[in-house]
Amino acid sequence: MKPVVFVTGKALPLERSDVDTDQIIPSEWLKRVERTGFGAGLFSEWRDNPDFVLNQPQFQGANILLAGRNFGTGSSREHAVWALADYGFQAVISSKIADIFKNNSTRSGLVPVEVAEDTAVFLFQSVLSNPELEITVDVEKRLVEIPNLGYEAPFSLDEAAQKRLLLGLDDIGATLEFEQDIAAFEKSRPEWLPTTGVGKV
Repeated sequence: MKPVVFVTGKALPLERSDVDTDQIIPSEWLKRVERTGFGAGLFSEWRDNPDFVLNQPQFQGANILLAGRNFGTGSSREHAVWALADYGFQAVISSKIADIFKNNSTRSGLVPVEVAEDTAVFLFQSVLSNPELEITVDVEKRLVEIPNLGYEAPFSLDEAAQKRLLLGLDDIGATLEFEQDIAAFEKSRPEWLPTTGVGKV
C-alpha cells in the first residue's frame, strides 16, 4: 500500500444518504476472485440512468467522492472499498461514515474523511456551483481545504488509521512493525510447539 499524505483533486457529489455497500458494489460482483476490476461494478444499478452523477461529464476525473450522510452502511464487504479505489477515488468525504467501511478503507489506502454536517453542506454547495473546484485532503493535519476559497475544516480520523495511511501500512505491514517482538517470542517458545517461522531460516 502506498503512503497517503495528501489527496488533491475534483470531487463528485453523490447527494444520497444511507448508501450501503450493496449499492456501492452489488452482490453479483462478489463472485470475482481477483481484487481488481471492481470499478466497473461501482454503483452499477444506478449507472444505467444517464442522469446519474457518475455519468455526468462535468464530474469525470474526480478522485474524491463527496457522499451523503451515513455512507457505507450494510454488510462488511471490502469489495465496496476496492470498487471505489479501482474506479479512481482516493478519498470519501461524508458527515457520517459507517465504522466497518472506515476500517476497510484505511486498510486499502482510501481516506475516510468524516466532517461536521455544516462542512458537508458547504462542500456540496461549493462543488455543485463549480465542478472544477479543487479540494485537498491533508491526512497529516486532518484538514479538508479549498485553496481557491481560503477554506479549511477539520475531519476526524483516529491516530492508528492516520498512521496506517501516512506510512502506507496494510494489515501485513502493520504486523511486520512488530517483527522483532514476534521473533523474540518465537525464540522463547519450547521447540516442540508450532511457530510462525519468523526469524528462522
